[in-house]
Amino acid sequence: MTPSEIIACLGEMIQQTSGVSDVHIHGGSAVYLRADGQIRPAELTVTDKDIIELITQYAGGGCAERLQATGDADFALSAGGARFRANGFMRQGGVCLILRVIAEDIPDSDRLGLPEIARQMMHSPDGLVLVTGATGSGKSTSLAAMIDYVNTRLAKIIYTIEDPIEFLHHNKSSVISQREVGIHTSSFAVGLKAVLRQDPDIILLGELRDFETISLALTAAETGHLVLATLHTRTASDAVSRIIDVYPERQQAQAREQLASSLQMVMTQQLVPAISGGRVASFEVLVNTPAVAHHIREAKTAQLISVMQTSADAGMITMQASLSQVDEAGLIKGPLCTPPQC
Repeated sequence: MTPSEIIACLGEMIQQTSGVSDVHIHGGSAVYLRADGQIRPAELTVTDKDIIELITQYAGGGCAERLQATGDADFALSAGGARFRANGFMRQGGVCLILRVIAEDIPDSDRLGLPEIARQMMHSPDGLVLVTGATGSGKSTSLAAMIDYVNTRLAKIIYTIEDPIEFLHHNKSSVISQREVGIHTSSFAVGLKAVLRQDPDIILLGELRDFETISLALTAAETGHLVLATLHTRTASDAVSRIIDVYPERQQAQAREQLASSLQMVMTQQLVPAISGGRVASFEVLVNTPAVAHHIREAKTAQLISVMQTSADAGMITMQASLSQVDEAGLIKGPLCTPPQC
């Protein structure tokens, strides 16, 4: 099959199947779709050669060459009016391509059900806002909605550093520059160093992956910039611990002080099957009040759950309480699953 024929088939399958989030393409095997969290086979089989030609045509020859040279590659792919976040990799027996479907339009924060405190945080002049959750929980979508909220209502200079670029933003009230790791900059850390010399108001980092990036992000948040970033943690308190633990032990006291001073909010999200089909999001929210800052400084992250349970007036909520709310509203089907069991 030609790349255009494959894309046409994929586009038709995605349109006909509700809730498709990912497409798994293994050379010599049937294509599989993940829809509403469940895997199902599709009536389409492609070869290794088909996959390489598809990548070359729609993502550029450089991506295909990098995949074959290193064994894996991340990139974005636009085809047939759709946009995908892609990961290609070599495996025993052939080539694989995993496509994450990116919505054509940036979802509105109200439609996503983001907590009101998340929109309020976008008016902050500086600080660190973390969006966390498991892979596939919608972190990138929430961040895109938050950036679009700013872009629509505020006049800011916004830079994003992503791997790869997912949602495409266009200037509205704000000015947005998007950079992709591997194409426009060599790493998150290198890109962040450059952005700090480019008069930013808001910086979005696709992921906090390593010590250097986390250290630079905290410094940027302390020095007059609003920094938005993701972490792969299942609870808000885990996100705090992850930030601190990346530092050498001798620097952890300083890191706790920096985080206590610069953190604005941690929003952890989880997608749950909805009764009406699809999935609905639940959100755990930790806001950096004086009590939260105290626990961070004193390395008492285990106490943060108690603060969230008693600080609804500050916009905080635990995941268990959030899941209970959507359950009581009749929006989801059980059984409920709360961290760390999820």
